[in-house]
Amino acid sequence: MKKQNEKAKFGLILAVYLLGIFMGALDTGIVTPARTIIQNNLMVDEKTGIWMITIYTLAYAASIPVMGKLADKFGRKYIYLFSIMLFGVGSLFCGLSQNFGSFSFLLVARVIQAIGGGGILPVATAEFGTTFPEDKRGLALGLVGGVYGIANIFGASAGSAILNIFGINNWQFIFYVNVPITLFIIIAGLMALPNTKEQSTKKIDGLGILILTSMVLSLLYGLKSIDFFAFNQTITSPSVYPFLLLFVFLLPVFILAEKKAEDPVINLNYFKSPPILITLFLSFITGVVMMGMIFVPQFAENALKIPSGSGGYFVIILGLFAGIGAPLSGQLIDKFGAKFVLAIGFSASILGSLFLIFVTTAYPNFITVAVCLILIGIGIGFTMGTPINYMMLDNTAAAESNSALATVSLIRSIGTAIAPAIMIGFISHAGLAVQTNVMNILPSEVNVPALPYAQEITDTENSLLSNDAMKEKMAGIEIPDLSTPRTVKINMNDTSGYTMPPELLDLMKTSDVTTITENSKILAENMFAAMTPDTIAEIQNGVQTGINAMNNASTEIDSNIADLQSAYDGIDQGITGMETAIASQKEALDQLESLRTTMVEMPASASAAMAASASASAMPASATMSGPAGASASLIDMIPDAVKSQMPQSVLDELSDVQTVDDLDSKIAQLQAAIATLASQVSDSKASQAKMLDGVTAMQDAKVQINDTVTKMTALKNAVPDAFETAKNDYLAEIDNMKTAIETEFQQTLNEGFKQVYLTVIIASVIALFSLAFYKNKKPDCNDEDLLINGNLNDDCETI
Repeated sequence: MKKQNEKAKFGLILAVYLLGIFMGALDTGIVTPARTIIQNNLMVDEKTGIWMITIYTLAYAASIPVMGKLADKFGRKYIYLFSIMLFGVGSLFCGLSQNFGSFSFLLVARVIQAIGGGGILPVATAEFGTTFPEDKRGLALGLVGGVYGIANIFGASAGSAILNIFGINNWQFIFYVNVPITLFIIIAGLMALPNTKEQSTKKIDGLGILILTSMVLSLLYGLKSIDFFAFNQTITSPSVYPFLLLFVFLLPVFILAEKKAEDPVINLNYFKSPPILITLFLSFITGVVMMGMIFVPQFAENALKIPSGSGGYFVIILGLFAGIGAPLSGQLIDKFGAKFVLAIGFSASILGSLFLIFVTTAYPNFITVAVCLILIGIGIGFTMGTPINYMMLDNTAAAESNSALATVSLIRSIGTAIAPAIMIGFISHAGLAVQTNVMNILPSEVNVPALPYAQEITDTENSLLSNDAMKEKMAGIEIPDLSTPRTVKINMNDTSGYTMPPELLDLMKTSDVTTITENSKILAENMFAAMTPDTIAEIQNGVQTGINAMNNASTEIDSNIADLQSAYDGIDQGITGMETAIASQKEALDQLESLRTTMVEMPASASAAMAASASASAMPASATMSGPAGASASLIDMIPDAVKSQMPQSVLDELSDVQTVDDLDSKIAQLQAAIATLASQVSDSKASQAKMLDGVTAMQDAKVQINDTVTKMTALKNAVPDAFETAKNDYLAEIDNMKTAIETEFQQTLNEGFKQVYLTVIIASVIALFSLAFYKNKKPDCNDEDLLINGNLNDDCETI
């Protein structure tokens, strides 16, 4: 019964510690699928957003030795529970940072979380590593590693689930999940945990921790600001080289401080022992390799074209095999040694990364993603925590277990802090190329549909200009050529004359493979809305200029028609007068010709008698045909008064000086010539009238054409905005039709960044394998009775 109670209590202790480890690791993984969502929501870029992870690892690394020393002094129970409380408070503040909309507030909250996290895993690991029997230590540490690995990686799936439940705009709930777990651990821990402490403790190395933190922070900031694709330019930047120089300057200062410290944060004697030195270096490499894991959700989303925040589900595959690998590695360590297990882990990481680079990116589908995640998961399971911790404990005294494991965790955390600062640069660089590459494959031009009446207006213009009478009227009128469909060149990367609104810029930056097509359409639509009004106004103004000129020409035609009509009426009156004159002259001509006939036919004696008779009847007695001087009388004097009264005055005037037939013939000829002249003038005037009438008709026809053209141009002008709206919709439809090509371009461009990230993992793993070749397993104590009894000694008294 007593044993059963002890087992139950031991089980509760184990559960409290493992639940704390689970919560701490869960939070690291749970942030992974939300990383891009959080940074986009708080409006920071990739290089700044990664600090939500690096600031955590940095503060975590700095807190580990402090918490370890405090645990030795005040007991593991209270420091562990205090760390849990800090972690819970930090989680609460992380969630509240969304309500404040502050990335800085989030970073402060992450530091609080990390300080608490620094006392969870190391304290729990030290408790298991020192209280378990040596032959079961590997299994115990493997169990810790398994829980840590499963929670760390399955946390990504939990993050995706929370985002799906509450929505990506409520990411704070991924942090709030820690609050109830925190309360349970604190209550259960106060009831069940023993308070293990060291008998003697030394002073905490506060100065060393401060210098080390400053060193890592300066190194991180310097590396963050380096663009490895423009290394020569950025290495000389004020945001890079001063911080790298500060790191170099602080390094000897740190060594000097550690030599003087009573209990240094990093025991420099560790670096004098080749096995420990290699172990610490491998711990750093393990931290670098592990950081490839934080990009898995984003890679899965890009490869499988799924929405942001959903990639965490696919990390289940990685977590499953990491969870299997971690405890298995613990068992294999007990049998084959940590070196063998690490070699398997790093080799699996290399194979998984190579498969991702050359196969998954070329043939992205569920199977190829799963294969690379399985291999990477095995690699993480065989390298994360257990083998390195075993090697460190194997090469240090039991009394130094807390310090030794804290040092391992510190060095690994430095690796996990530095690696993202480098890796995120690859993703950021690829992200910068994404927008350019995607914009380059979008349609480069858009055709504006033919405008109504465009061809008819052009034809009418040509018709009017072919009319000599209208050429002068149309001079200076420039109607835009609208008969040819207008093509508008589109260069989405050329934003000259166009300033992209901040919200649209953020939209493009936060695009993923599932939203890039729709966001490109939004960008195109926004550019159309900003840039086409000037083009529309230019066309409409040109058309309106033509309308105004046409209206002016129509008014001038009206004036010309009125002038022609007035001239026509004046000519008409002249023709009437001339025709009246001709009639009068013809009547006179008829009388003269009749008179001449009479005179010609009349004998001379009769003429004289008629003259004498006329003289006697009409004149006084003293008057005669001839005057005293013998002058002859005119013909008019010979005409009886009764006849003269019937003759026009014009005829009488013409006869006033006619005395002979010849004189009469001359007058008849003059009168005939005058009649002919008037007749010719009448004919010319009528010809002019005809031309005027033709001109009036032509102008009236032209006015009808002009008025019709003005009506059509007005309709065309009003149709311009709708034509551009149709052009915009056609362009957006073209983008829709290119959806697959756009997503593929986005996917392939971003994959270049992922390839470089996992190439970094490969290089780090190869370096680790090379370093392992120099590691020698610790020789056992040849006086160890257990080893002698079990016969597990070779001739050199080394474990086999």
